[in-house]
Amino acid sequence: MKPDALTRWTPEDSAELYGVRNWGAGYFDVADSGEVIVRPRGRGGEVSISLMEIVSGLKARGLGMPVLLRFGDILASRVAQLNASFAKAMADAGYTAEYRGVYPIKVNQQQQVVEAVVAFGRPFHHGLEAGSKAELIAALAYISDPEAFIVCNGYKDEEFVELALHALKMGLQTVIVLEMADELPMVMERAKAIGVRPRLGVRVKLATRGGGHWTDSGGDRSTFGLNASQIIDVVDWLRAENALDCLHMLHYHIGSQIPNIRSVRAAASEACRFYVDLVKEGAKMGVLNVGGGLAVDYDGSHTNFQSSSNYAVDEYAADIVEVVMKVCNVAQVPHPVLVSESGRATVAHHSVLLFNMLESTRFESHGLPDGLPPDAPEPLRQLMDVSASLTSKNVQECYHDAVYYRDETRALHEVGSVSLRYRALAERIFWSIVTRIAAEIQGRKYVPDELSGLEVAIADVYYGNFSVFQSLPDVWAIDQLFPVMPVHRLKEAPTRQATISDITCDCDGKIDRFIDLHDVRQTLPVHELNDSGEYYVGVFLVGAYQETLGDLHNLLGDTNVVNLRIGEGGTVEYAHEIAGDTVADVLSYVEYNPQEMLDRMRKNAEQAVRAGRITVEERRQLMQAYEAGLRGYTYFEK
Repeated sequence: MKPDALTRWTPEDSAELYGVRNWGAGYFDVADSGEVIVRPRGRGGEVSISLMEIVSGLKARGLGMPVLLRFGDILASRVAQLNASFAKAMADAGYTAEYRGVYPIKVNQQQQVVEAVVAFGRPFHHGLEAGSKAELIAALAYISDPEAFIVCNGYKDEEFVELALHALKMGLQTVIVLEMADELPMVMERAKAIGVRPRLGVRVKLATRGGGHWTDSGGDRSTFGLNASQIIDVVDWLRAENALDCLHMLHYHIGSQIPNIRSVRAAASEACRFYVDLVKEGAKMGVLNVGGGLAVDYDGSHTNFQSSSNYAVDEYAADIVEVVMKVCNVAQVPHPVLVSESGRATVAHHSVLLFNMLESTRFESHGLPDGLPPDAPEPLRQLMDVSASLTSKNVQECYHDAVYYRDETRALHEVGSVSLRYRALAERIFWSIVTRIAAEIQGRKYVPDELSGLEVAIADVYYGNFSVFQSLPDVWAIDQLFPVMPVHRLKEAPTRQATISDITCDCDGKIDRFIDLHDVRQTLPVHELNDSGEYYVGVFLVGAYQETLGDLHNLLGDTNVVNLRIGEGGTVEYAHEIAGDTVADVLSYVEYNPQEMLDRMRKNAEQAVRAGRITVEERRQLMQAYEAGLRGYTYFEK
């Protein structure tokens, strides 16, 4: 939607422009006040919170931007919805087994998140998936439910296996999934030494592929998993050892963020054929683990685009139940307990990154000069002619001509035939032409490729107080799209188009791809920065992977984190605050010793005093600033 100066702008217009009701899943909306609100208990929930009220609360508590907000009630809602969807699908279809969800710790390993998932999942016997020894150690500390699964995936050494087997002996439902053929003898040998009958799973490499960014997680060339021949070898080995009863679970994984429901159905059908054949081979079985992949509709388009999904949770559950039930019924095999490792869809919605804008670099076209001097070089005269001839019908031809004469002027300047002043005048005329062309093509259904980037070329740059590499690493690494929008001033029409740069000194530290229902936008509609107050922007659905993958580029550390929940009477409770990294913290992460650095600085400052370069008072001021810097937040504090 393009802001219309003749029409009064409303919060409804902002909601449509930024698509919040398409991607917000009922948790986010725009209020009549012109501020983004959060409904922590989902669509229809009675309680709503203004993000600007939260900003005010953070300021009062001395917490600055950027900050990561975690809404515990949203997390509880997501866990409940996933379990309710499978329960309903099973009841409607007459499925005779149960659903058991497990949360993959790798998706967001933060202690507060894992503890909350376990607590909210307890009524559903929701378990955890561990892909490393460290994750298993974390899982064992928080899972005490004897009906919840702890699924052990990934590469395993003897210590990993022994820990899992001890947990099984203790009464926890620990399943060791075989990812590689040579794991089996080691697992069985350690189980015999400990004196426990292991519960085994086997991960199958399916021919079905998931699509999207993570399509290589499935298929014959996937890193983990066993092919059909290797699975038969496992069955034969277990049978020879009189241990076929140890094989309980078939597991598969065709990728994270599977956008197309057809891929989900195809994978479930293929895997279930493996499952029923393993039952017929004499394996005990009883559990089918459909892995991860339940997608998040980041752009709100409800399509099979890689940042979207053409299905919802209810359809996902119903289709898996239907496919598995059909295959098992035909084969006359009892329905297995269904397990899914839905991590992204569980935690993505509950986290929001908030940051303030520091300043902007504004693109300004200064228009055409009143005329050219008599001695103006020929390329400038041609540029003026191009401007005079520009119409809606010849924009592409005029663009070609403008680029040609602009480049001619540059070439003449490089050999000394044109002055810097004339080159600057040529640039002014050129950008005046480009600005008019960009206005002409806006809204057209077809735009030539060479003109499609003009909107970006004339866009402003807004500088945000955050680090892409620390808080949104997938934006940089894999061009992941997240919903981005201002969280206030939504009664006003956004009159500027901008890309967002972070405060790192890196050209990749930017957001220049934004969600759109029909394509990917290259700029974000924003409001003018003014002196009346700060401008706050939110990046939504960032709960999956971003905290874990963030790095220390430019030594910008973890942001402040605040866990919020709804208390009695619908009030917001700031349940837990985690201060972001100080400069001393991040320096210590990369092996500096802050105390040693302080001592070195004192020594250097004292030498400067002795040399007469600074006074004793200036030394004191310098050291105060240095020590305050070490104690301070790594981001801008305003």
